[in-house]
Amino acid sequence: MLWEKLSEYINISYPLFLLAGTLLLPLAAFGQDSRTVAERLGYDDDAKLLVVHADDIGVTHSENAASISAYEQGAISSGSVMVPCPWFPEIASYARKNPDFDLGIHLTLTSEWKYYQWDGVMPSGKIPSLINEEGYFYETVQDLVKNAELKEIEKELRAQIERAIAYGINPTHLDAHMGGPSATPELFEIMISLGQEYKIPVRIEKSDLENPEYRKFVSPNYIISDTENSLNTSVPADDWNEAYDKIIKNLDPGLHELIVHLAYDNEEMRAVTVDKKHWYEAAWRQRDYDYVTSQRFRELLQKHNIKLVTW
Repeated sequence: MLWEKLSEYINISYPLFLLAGTLLLPLAAFGQDSRTVAERLGYDDDAKLLVVHADDIGVTHSENAASISAYEQGAISSGSVMVPCPWFPEIASYARKNPDFDLGIHLTLTSEWKYYQWDGVMPSGKIPSLINEEGYFYETVQDLVKNAELKEIEKELRAQIERAIAYGINPTHLDAHMGGPSATPELFEIMISLGQEYKIPVRIEKSDLENPEYRKFVSPNYIISDTENSLNTSVPADDWNEAYDKIIKNLDPGLHELIVHLAYDNEEMRAVTVDKKHWYEAAWRQRDYDYVTSQRFRELLQKHNIKLVTW
């Protein structure tokens, strides 16, 4: 099977897209519609659809600049923005001038870098359980879950949505940075409820729905993409292009995701990512940028008749 062939290099899971609020299509309940995902989205049943999604926009100027460059080259079709981060205003300004840029909100409750830190959109005094002794968000999801109060989490996530909208972003979806806002059934319920309230689709993992404590919060109207693809930490730098090539070459008809992290490997990004490995490395993010903006990637998409789509 495809995921068995790719397991050496590639992480694959099965994300679910909950269309909260007003639905774009009359969708039947999961398991009751015999049409393919592509057909349900208005394409031919043999269409290969791909969302190339840039994570963590707003973290740094480097991340913003690389993501904007990739978007303007047609290399990515979507991204998600971390509202509490210091470089959020820059990407918000770009989004106002470029409303076709498909941007979601990367709901953020953790601050994972060694020296480069942030707290919430809400004043820290109103969300004290989300703030560590240094005055920032906790570094890990485990510490978040251990210490944070649900009412304060809801206040902060709501404030992030409100700020994004106030800055002129029309969010195409909500998703969870480091899995924090969906780490427990109680947190998951908050994220789903906010999506429904603001009529913003919520991206969640199908694996969460294996737990009935998660599934009970999900509407029967939703679309499941066929695969989510990203490189795992075992991929050597020298095999980067070949690993991504395998993903593209082996996509079957249907709806797929390719999750990338884009930035330039410059002094700013190396300072931010000091002492971090894998997805957190500046070099990793430069390699992702180099691949998606390459002629090699464009030609491979054309050769395999893969259409880039947005959320």
